Amino acid sequence: MDTAIDHAAHEEGRGGNYWHLDPTLRRELRRVLADDEFAWAESRLADFGELAATTLADNADHVDSVGLTLDTYDRYGDVANRVNYPAEHRESERLTYESGIVADAFRAPPDRDEPLPLSHFLGMLSLLSYSDPGLACPVAMTAGAALVLEKFDDGTLADYYDGLTARDHDDLVEGAMFLTERQGGSDVGATETTAEYDDDADCYRLTGEKWFCSNLDAEGTLALARRPDAPDGTEGLSLFLVPHTTRDGELNDQLYRRLKDKLGTVSVPTGEVEFRGAEASLVGEPEDGFKQMAEMLNLERLANAAAACGIIGRALLEATVHAADREAFGDTVDRYPLMRADLVDMTVDHEAATAFTFEAARLLSERERAQRAGESADDEYRLMRLLVPIAKLRTGRMAVDTTSYAMEVLGGNGYVDDFVTNRLLRDAQVLPIWEGTENVLSLDVLRALDREDAHEPLLAAIDDRLGSVDHPALADAVAAAREAESELGSALATLATADRDYAQLSAKRLAHFVFDVFTAALLLAEAQDAIDEGNGRLALVARRFVDRELADGEARGITSGDRLPLEWFEPVVRHEPVDPATLADAVPADD
Repeated sequence: MDTAIDHAAHEEGRGGNYWHLDPTLRRELRRVLADDEFAWAESRLADFGELAATTLADNADHVDSVGLTLDTYDRYGDVANRVNYPAEHRESERLTYESGIVADAFRAPPDRDEPLPLSHFLGMLSLLSYSDPGLACPVAMTAGAALVLEKFDDGTLADYYDGLTARDHDDLVEGAMFLTERQGGSDVGATETTAEYDDDADCYRLTGEKWFCSNLDAEGTLALARRPDAPDGTEGLSLFLVPHTTRDGELNDQLYRRLKDKLGTVSVPTGEVEFRGAEASLVGEPEDGFKQMAEMLNLERLANAAAACGIIGRALLEATVHAADREAFGDTVDRYPLMRADLVDMTVDHEAATAFTFEAARLLSERERAQRAGESADDEYRLMRLLVPIAKLRTGRMAVDTTSYAMEVLGGNGYVDDFVTNRLLRDAQVLPIWEGTENVLSLDVLRALDREDAHEPLLAAIDDRLGSVDHPALADAVAAAREAESELGSALATLATADRDYAQLSAKRLAHFVFDVFTAALLLAEAQDAIDEGNGRLALVARRFVDRELADGEARGITSGDRLPLEWFEPVVRHEPVDPATLADAVPADD
């Protein structure tokens, strides 16, 4: 059983070990990984958690302060396309990739017969995001590009795949995904970049511009373009690999016009690219580009959610450590009722985000494992298609809200550059935008319900988890979740027959409703499992989530008599174990 965390023993949220300080992530990875996988991965995750809390955290602060620069031209006026990185960034990059963060998910480590699931990669990415969400972006895109080549390349691009999945940094090829064009934005079908085959060079030539290109100078960039006479819209798009340097070792025919002056994620270079007949290789079948890119988007959206979990975890840690150390009016700040309630709810948010994200990660991992084995995983895919956009949609917003409040907990210090909460908020603010805004993702939820009948595995999964819960201390929460499940079923049925405009008007509300009901079922089922193992702490978390998100509290909850944040602060926030026999004491008082 995990022991309680002594936040007062820390001066700030660095210098320790993020793996050891995040029991929630440990629990979720233990749940979604097979026993032998977790036994193998645990020591690697612990090593990386220490690295993230020390060297990577220090380097991230330095890189954020000095930034990156771009030399579009050299001193003679020739195109250089050179991004200048601080040495600290290169060190973090090398240490991160050589930890196996990408390689272990695609190639069996030296002492294993099979690769680790993608859920392990996402766990590593969450730890990385405690320190450097900017670096997490190219790492995620490297894994995403590797996934696309694994699925669709016929072997022509094997050298790039080997580089994307390399363990040695000297052999590494980083990945990127250039989608956005100025005139299209989220409307990928409006892509104007063209691709024409060059018979003499035996390659395609891309012409056009991409407007928001993260990891600008990657060697393994994937981009969408339209071949001559291809249909309009997404149906006419093909996918191409566009390297930084050509097969002859020369700079490719493209221009890195400028780096964007961004609010945050300074450690990843984001800029504008103009293709000027750039050498490119077709990936997979022509005109299947959007479908192929969608496979990368599934992983990127989950990576976005995993990064949000890491940022939430770091913000919570910084706030909790500060509240345990800071004295005001004769006591530490975390002794006061309002602060206790806030820290409890920040903890519950972290639990909810992590549980939902890694359940979606489990489904993605099972689907990929089945496909590698030549088997079908239709039910996993249908539910995954629904949960992935919702995971990204909800956790991105939660990361912004949590980091904003963590700044408030630290007071004026939290607002200035000397303290990390400033950077965490700036880094978090891009998460609702990357890989699709809330509106775009909400419409994707409607597509998953329409095309995949995803409501069927969704409702079955909710029903199955709620049906596994039988402890009396969870009875009221289960009843509230059951009522919400019924209402969700009604909402799904209503939108299934609604006109298009009304369905789209309701899409965002539906996405959040699915998150709330599914997360409640997840947390309640996990709480039951924990009770069976002798720890009632997660029951407190699950009940708090249900009361907050699903229960209809009268008088804004003021008349409920609920004193959970006051009487159960230590177990919830510090992860102190709870004897299940005492859970009855946590029931709110009757009016």
